[in-house]
Order: sequence, then C-alpha cells, then structure tokens
Amino acid sequence: MFAWQPSNIPGVPREVIEHHLAVCPHTRPVKQKVRKQALERQEFIAEEIKKLEAAGLVRGVLHPTWLANPVVVRKANGKWRLCIDFTDINKACPKDPFPLPRIDQIVDSTAGCDLLSFLNAYSGYHQIFMAKEDEEKTAFITPCGTYCFLRMPFGLKSAGSTFARAVQIGFETQLHRNMEAYMDDIVVKTKDKATLIEDLEETFANLRRINLKLNPEKCVFGVPSGKLLGFFVSQRGIEANRQDQSN
Repeated sequence: MFAWQPSNIPGVPREVIEHHLAVCPHTRPVKQKVRKQALERQEFIAEEIKKLEAAGLVRGVLHPTWLANPVVVRKANGKWRLCIDFTDINKACPKDPFPLPRIDQIVDSTAGCDLLSFLNAYSGYHQIFMAKEDEEKTAFITPCGTYCFLRMPFGLKSAGSTFARAVQIGFETQLHRNMEAYMDDIVVKTKDKATLIEDLEETFANLRRINLKLNPEKCVFGVPSGKLLGFFVSQRGIEANRQDQSN
C-alpha cells in the first residue's frame, strides 16, 4: 500500500490555522550551549535531519536568536527518536487554554453504534504550518548545521491545543454527533449501519475542506468494534481487552 511521505502533504492551509509562539514581551532569548553527543548519536541526528529537510519540515537558518539542542531518546521498540529540547522557548510562552477532549467522554459516546470507523491523521502535527514569523524561534543546532521548523513540531507548548483547534474548525458540524476526535485519532460513529456511507462521505468532505490527510495503514472502516485510545469499544460499550479474552 502506498504510504504518504510528509513532502507529499501540502498541509492545512494557513488561513485555516497555523501555530504561533506567543512569546512574552521583553523575554530574553536563550541560546542553549551545544551538548556533547556520542558519535553514533551524531550520525543518527544527521540522517534524521536529511529526512526532515527532504520532507520540507525544516530549513537551514543563520544567526537565530533562540537555539535549542536535539535530544535522542530510546523508543519502546528499541529504536531511537529525535526530539528537540524546547524547554526555554516553552517557558517564555503562555499556555493556550483551548481544551483538549476528554478521553472518557469520547469512549463512552461510542456505545450503541452499529459500526465504527477508525481514522488516523498522517503525521498530524506536521500537517500544520508554523507561523512564518515564528519559524526561527524553533531553531536547533545539529552536527550538520542549524535548522528551524517549517511545520509544527512535537514538544512545543500548546501544539496539542493548536491541533485540537484545527479539528474543531474542520469538524465542528460533526463532533459529538457522528464523530469524535482526540488529536490525530478520529472515530466516525455510525448509529445505523444504513448511514455508514453517508457518515463517511461527510467526514471525507470535511477532511478535504481543511486538507487534512490520513494514514491509510491506520484506518479501518465500518467495523462493529475496535481499539480506541487504549480501550476496546463496541456496540455494547467498553469491553475487556480482546487479547485478555483470548487467553
């Protein structure tokens, strides 16, 4: 199956939403000192930067006023993940109070539905642009140069609120009626299986309207049950984990 790469994703239009950094006035910019990295980690960072640059997620920057360090962390599967230490810029920004959805309410609302469709936005955060005037505030230093983000990265304060706001803008007419969403996880709720196509058509129309792309490898359509935000949900409501049932 074809898998989208970030470079294939135009992104949510700026007029719909973009991520701003509301840096408090008179805050003094912080340039973190370069941290020592083992050679193996330096090579990993350099390879990841090549991928990010090729995907159009970062660009080189000269003379940034803010500067962060990359951090390599170990994932649960043993592989490495590249993160950026945005501690200083985050301290300078107030938190966006836009509320995140409550997981318990999302899960409870799926009870009684004939069919469910589970969708996942492809690299959701990276589909939202950074405001142009704030791009260079995300600058970070690597063994191969200094870069900043063109798309919203993980680790920035209120990035989750920006994505939740994008979902609210895009699916306002559907939320809590025939769909729910928590960040990049979307569930389309079909209460009567006869309306499945209608529910999905409405969802895809709204996805196209804000140009939000899905990861086809993580989408399942029209099933009676499935895993949602760590819970197993079905027409009967919340059930025990299927793996436990099979033991």
